[in-house]
Amino acid sequence: QVQLVESGGGLVQAGGSLRLSCAASGRTFSTYVMHWFRQVPGKEREFVAGISRSGGITYYADSVKGRFTISRDNAKNTVFLQMSSLKAEDTAVYYCAATIRIRAGVQDMNYWGQGTQVTVSS
Repeated sequence: QVQLVESGGGLVQAGGSLRLSCAASGRTFSTYVMHWFRQVPGKEREFVAGISRSGGITYYADSVKGRFTISRDNAKNTVFLQMSSLKAEDTAVYYCAATIRIRAGVQDMNYWGQGTQVTVSS
């Protein structure tokens, strides 16, 4: 069992930056592929970024490529999402999620955090 807790969300102006963190419980964090998703009311949850177990492979949605960076610290059981050049359309609740499969879809996630709100004002 893995419990995930996100933090770092908030209100930021367009063009600004935020760093999200997701702390995981348990001693098996390094065995999971970690992802970030986001969701706005009335829309489906969408993929944002993913990172392999070792951190050597990262992948992103086209909408955030070049602006967001996912990273992880297995010693601290934490995954991060550095968000820069934020846009109003990045406003959403951001969730971290864990799975055993790389490049998995939302339906394949085994564990989810509770989410953290990111609001970008234009």
